[in-house]
Amino acid sequence: MMKTLFVNPPSFDTFDGGASSRWPASREIESYWYPVWLCYPAGMMEGSRVLDAPPHHITAAETARIARDFDLVVLFTSTPGFESDVRLAQMMKDRKPGLKIGFVGPPVTVQPEGSLRAAKAVDFVARREFEYSVLEYAQGRDPSQIRGISWRNNGFVHHNSDRPPVQDLDALPFVSEVYARDLDVERYNVPFLLHPFISMYTSRGCPAMCTFCLWPQTLSGHPWRTRSTDSVAEEVRWALKRFPQVREIFFDDDTFNYKKSRTVELCKKLQPLGFTWSCTSRVTTDYETLRAMRQAGCRLMVVGYESGDPQILKNIKKGATLEQARRFTRDAKKLGLAVHGDFMIGLPGETRESIEATMCFAEELDCETIQVSVAHPYPGTEFYDFVCREGYLHDEEMVDEQGHQLPNVEYPGLTRADLLEAVDRFYGRYYFRARIAWRVVRKAIFNGKERARLYKEAREFLSLRAKRRHFVTRARSLQAGNAASSPAAGLSDAGD
Repeated sequence: MMKTLFVNPPSFDTFDGGASSRWPASREIESYWYPVWLCYPAGMMEGSRVLDAPPHHITAAETARIARDFDLVVLFTSTPGFESDVRLAQMMKDRKPGLKIGFVGPPVTVQPEGSLRAAKAVDFVARREFEYSVLEYAQGRDPSQIRGISWRNNGFVHHNSDRPPVQDLDALPFVSEVYARDLDVERYNVPFLLHPFISMYTSRGCPAMCTFCLWPQTLSGHPWRTRSTDSVAEEVRWALKRFPQVREIFFDDDTFNYKKSRTVELCKKLQPLGFTWSCTSRVTTDYETLRAMRQAGCRLMVVGYESGDPQILKNIKKGATLEQARRFTRDAKKLGLAVHGDFMIGLPGETRESIEATMCFAEELDCETIQVSVAHPYPGTEFYDFVCREGYLHDEEMVDEQGHQLPNVEYPGLTRADLLEAVDRFYGRYYFRARIAWRVVRKAIFNGKERARLYKEAREFLSLRAKRRHFVTRARSLQAGNAASSPAAGLSDAGD
């Protein structure tokens, strides 16, 4: 067995780019998800290590130094961070020429040949779910016999047949055991979750067909596969004992409560454990399922509302209506379940009127917290194919020099500056209402543990708002012919 290092790389400062981040970027507020996908194969290999560089503030140079003690590096890359990750791979190879390096993640799944040709230091890429592919490579199996990889040999790139999705999820190790071995759980922060938290999956895949969603279209797939409810309960029980400081467990499935009977069964297993948890959800979930979740200790759900325009929901194949979203949100509030609502600006069919409708819809729903993102068309998604076909893709750059989101699509009547300005205006309209502002301030006043975190988050949020406004001003000045520099200089050159 090759001694293997699994790397979530330091692509940008405070960048949350891979291994469990479905929307790779530097956030408004410094946030890090757990590298769940890397922890599965790491738990299968004795002598391995997971190096999660961003939350542990490990530099590229330090990562390359650590890699010298290993025979194989498996790096989870992202589309925005790919070029930086290629430079890191070369740095590791220069320091130890005999080191084998494999890349995993959405970009290499979608463009395996292009990835290998762009990254001369990389020996192979593993497409889609990669646990058993990298395990077999580490075991020394002939690369030509490993399903699911593309690899380099004598200057030629070879593509082996696809590996079927993992069916027996119970056979995979507990990621929480790898957290205990390799990670500092205090370093992981997501603003809408209690701190500290840990995350785990109870299922894989998402049957929904949302055209923009990266994970089901490039990594986990649409077929829904589940762990047994006994397996989930067993890992929760182990984690609660091992991490007594953890205040919440987050079930980070593509859609946790997709099937009612399975959700109710799982909740019956979780309820006796007496702990607080949160999860993902779709607005199609009914009241009885939500009630079972609440009774089992669920505190919050992360919900993708996306848009307040019914035609946009149809355009993106959301499979949900505005009325379902209203009913779901009313039910959640009735049961005392908090909701973190996700919205996007720049989906197919977006207009100034649809943006206004989405802002009004968000205010009507009045979720506990929201996230507003620029809609990014990732290669490998239907959304990407659409903007390329229609000529709406402005350029391939998704982030600035610090990893913050940059809009890279333009629609008739909506420029990149318009889209980013709408994100900023959306946040302002939502959070600077007196009632909502008091909701946030109240936490700081009455919860000493949260006060320092909320203060830090407020500073980061306001700083990025200033940078976004700087981008918008520069972009509009350029359009008016009053500036010579490019707006693609990005968000990073603005003052706080």
